[in-house]
Amino acid sequence: MANLESHIAWRYLFSKKGHNAINIVSGISAVAVGVVTAAMICVLSVMNGFGSLVEHMFSEFDPVLLVVPAEGQILRTDAEPVVSLYAREDIEAISMQLEQTALIRYKDHQLPARVMGVDDLFTRTANIDSIITDGFYSVWDGAFDRAVLGRGLAAQIGINAHFTGALHLYAPERTGKINMLRPDKSLRHEHAFIAGTFAVNQLEYDDQLMLVSLSLAQRLFAYDEHIATALRIQPGKGVKISNLKSQLITLLGPEYRVLDRYEQQQDFFRILRIEKLMTILLLVFILIIASFNIIGSLSMLIIDKSEDIRILSHMGANEETIRRIFLLEGWFISSLGTLCGLVLGVLLCLGQQHFGWLTLGNGAEYVISAYPVQVQIVDVLMVAVIVLTLGFAAAYYPTRRMQIK
Repeated sequence: MANLESHIAWRYLFSKKGHNAINIVSGISAVAVGVVTAAMICVLSVMNGFGSLVEHMFSEFDPVLLVVPAEGQILRTDAEPVVSLYAREDIEAISMQLEQTALIRYKDHQLPARVMGVDDLFTRTANIDSIITDGFYSVWDGAFDRAVLGRGLAAQIGINAHFTGALHLYAPERTGKINMLRPDKSLRHEHAFIAGTFAVNQLEYDDQLMLVSLSLAQRLFAYDEHIATALRIQPGKGVKISNLKSQLITLLGPEYRVLDRYEQQQDFFRILRIEKLMTILLLVFILIIASFNIIGSLSMLIIDKSEDIRILSHMGANEETIRRIFLLEGWFISSLGTLCGLVLGVLLCLGQQHFGWLTLGNGAEYVISAYPVQVQIVDVLMVAVIVLTLGFAAAYYPTRRMQIK
C-alpha cells in the first residue's frame, strides 16, 4: 500500500492539473524552498570560512596548549607538577611567557601596552616569522634587548622597525613603597630597541601586544627566573591533542588550567557560535514563510483532485490512505526544492572557493581578496533535516483538514 501511495503522489507531482495555476504555485513552492535552502548553505559556509580564517590567524600566534594558574596571575616553573612536564616525551617544547601591563614611551609618545616576555623556545610554539610585517623577529641580539611590536601598537607610538632610538618601558615597583614626593622613583625602567612588527589581524594582539625577552620582563616586573604567567606547550608529532590535554590536567591538578586554542579564544568562538545560531534561526523563519506556498499549492491540488478522491474512496481506499497520498505529494514538492537547493548551494560555494567570484577588494586593508567559504557536511545535513522537517509540517496541515466524502 505504501508503494501505491508513493506512486500516486509522484504521478500527481508531474501530471497535468485541471488548473494551470496549481502547476505555477507548486513550481513557486519548490523554487522558494530551493532558494532558501541554497541561501542557508551559502551563508553558513561563508561564516565557516570566516571562522576558519580567524582561527588560522590565532593559530599562528597562540600555542597548541597553554598552561595557566587556576587562581592568580603567576606560576612557578620550579614547582613539582610543572617540573614533571619537562620529562614527558610527548611534548616537543615548553616555552615560558610572562605577560603584564606596562607603560611604553618613545620620545614624546607614551601609552599602556601588554608586555609579553618570551624565552628562546617561543618560536617553536608560535609561527611568528609568518606574521612579521616589517623588520624581523628578535628579542635579544647578543648585545641589546630587542622588542617586536604589534603593527597597530607601533603605529600608535610612532615607531617602526627602521628606527634606531630606544623604546622605554615602565612598570610600578611591586615590593617597595611608593615615594609620594617622587612618584617616578617608584617605577622600574627598562629599554629595548625595536626589531620588527607583527600582525595577527586581531586588535587584541596588533594594537596592544609587545614581545620582549623573558629576562627583560622578569626584571621589569621584579620577578625571579622561575616566575611566568603561562607555559606554552607544543605537543610532539603524532600526539593526539585531546589525550595530551586530559593527561596534563590530571598531572597538574586543580591548581592549573590547560587550555586548547578554542579555550584560549573562548569569547570569540562563543560569539561566532551565537552569530551562527541567530543566522540559522533567521533563515528558518524565512523558510517557514516560504513553506506557506506548499500549504497553498497542496490545498488547491486537493480541490482539483476531488473527483480522484471520490473514485479512490469507492475503490476501497480509506481516509488515512488518501491523506497519506497528498501528504507525500506535499513532501515531494519540499524534497525536490531541498535537493535542488542543496546542489545549488554546494556548487555556488565550491565555485566561490575556487574562483573567488565575490571579492572583498584589492586594498591592503583586507586580509583576503574574496569571501572565504568552507562547506561542512554537518551543515549540509542539518539544513536538509530542517528543510525536510518544515516541508513535512507544511504538508501535514492541509491533509489533516481535508474533507473526504
